Amino acid sequence: MTESSCDLPESGGRGRPPSDSLTCVPTPFLASAPIRRLTLRDLTACADLSENRGWLREEHKWGFLLTAGKGYGIDDPDGGLVAACTVTEYGPPERPTLAAIGMVLVAERHARQGVGRRLMRHVVSALGTVPLTLHATPYGRPLYEELGFKVTGGAEMVRGRFVPGGPAPRTATRAATAEDLGAILRLDEEVFGADRTHIIARLPAFADQLRVAEAAGRVVGYAAAWPNMDTHVVGPLIARDTETAKALIGSLAAGTDRPLRTDIDVRHEELLAWVKERGLSTVAPNAVMTYGITELPGDWARRFAPLTVAAG
Repeated sequence: MTESSCDLPESGGRGRPPSDSLTCVPTPFLASAPIRRLTLRDLTACADLSENRGWLREEHKWGFLLTAGKGYGIDDPDGGLVAACTVTEYGPPERPTLAAIGMVLVAERHARQGVGRRLMRHVVSALGTVPLTLHATPYGRPLYEELGFKVTGGAEMVRGRFVPGGPAPRTATRAATAEDLGAILRLDEEVFGADRTHIIARLPAFADQLRVAEAAGRVVGYAAAWPNMDTHVVGPLIARDTETAKALIGSLAAGTDRPLRTDIDVRHEELLAWVKERGLSTVAPNAVMTYGITELPGDWARRFAPLTVAAG
């Protein structure tokens, strides 16, 4: 396809599907406008772009992604951004072993003109041989498949007010302390399959709650709940087994009066069934896609939910 081909809305959000009434008209400006790195000074423009496509503004999440990772965007000569996306790299800074792409957005009036494709090609090229991952909606998936991404898994977004009940958890949980950071980092790298120190070290400031699960004096799981508009998002969620994951979710729910939202790996069928029994319901499915690798590193059996689908 050429640069005049149609774009589709992206991964991880609730963007509107493209209108059949729109046509694919090549725009010289969009084909040549510079793609630049975004900074925190662009936070409001990023949130405005989210709102333009029917997403939540999510300033808190945008701020985290722009400081823990990189942002790329194209300026609109009339103000704001034509398009934007984020990249979160993992592993050694000088030699990343994995990168996650998220928040790929194109302003509605510039949609279906190839700008999303151009931005994605730029990012993929800039990352070179680094393996990539992203979460894609059904609308964005065809574009990513065209670029060479393959579906290697799935996640189910669930949301709702958590209703306590059922047997008491067998695994004890407590609020994490500064002394737990080393154990959390070791467990996270083992399960995620790459060093995420720059992400995990930011969790105490980013999240409203950070809890650990213990067994025999050892940290066997951890989870955070961070504020996003009117909800608390549960993620990351890493646990030695489903019962530990349940204990962590239940303890986080007890510490908030907001609805919970999380994105659970579809292979964790027991946990998905349990959260639905406890009052959460399905919002949307996402395809987990990879580029340059056939599956994500680490131990999926202990990786229940990401920090955010935008960061892999």
